[in-house]
Amino acid sequence: MARGEFLSLVGPSGCGKSTLLRIVAGLSPPTGGSCRLTLGDRSATPARPAAGRIGFVFQDPTLMPWSTVFGNVLLPFRIARRAGHPERERVRAAIRAVGLAGFEDAYPHQLSGGMRMRVALARALATDPDLLLLDEPFAALDEITRLALNDDLLRLWERLRPTVLFVTHSVFESVYLSTRIAVMSARPGRIVADLPVDLPQPRERPLRGSAAYAAMCDRVSAALAAGMGQGAGA
Repeated sequence: MARGEFLSLVGPSGCGKSTLLRIVAGLSPPTGGSCRLTLGDRSATPARPAAGRIGFVFQDPTLMPWSTVFGNVLLPFRIARRAGHPERERVRAAIRAVGLAGFEDAYPHQLSGGMRMRVALARALATDPDLLLLDEPFAALDEITRLALNDDLLRLWERLRPTVLFVTHSVFESVYLSTRIAVMSARPGRIVADLPVDLPQPRERPLRGSAAYAAMCDRVSAALAAGMGQGAGA
């Protein structure tokens, strides 16, 4: 991956997309081969991940129900034992960046699903990560909320420019968000297509109705269909 790019990973269920993200994050060991990252001026491996350089947003927001929005976003700094004034200011800035200013003292049960996902995104961004991993973060949301969060994520990426690895089952979402799309085959998963997304930046909602967007969606869909026939037994 190039620094600052937005790479989406698409493929059939069970092909290993989420497993790949967990290996990159150091949460799961690879069963073979190796994984090495260069984050800023430091290298990292799954055995020795670069603390604070990777942000991870899961499909479930994984918030602490007993803690406020502010407390949940502050959690990475508390774990690192550095939750002083500078870190708290970064937390407030991250909460503002995801559109939740004024909800710092709210608890997760008081928030909608979309708002809880915004908290999870703020928590991942608060540490200013070099690499942001997102594992189908919008899959469980309604379509209107999902589209809104797609736009919000793009605005944050354009402003902060972390390198993003984004897992999704949605071809339409991957084309709208990404600078590049990697398509995986059916299990045992492997990369079968690496497709640059040459669409205008910054991305705006009307792009979804354009001929260029439709053509790119068709291209990714064709690669995905071909990949589903290249798994075990194919």
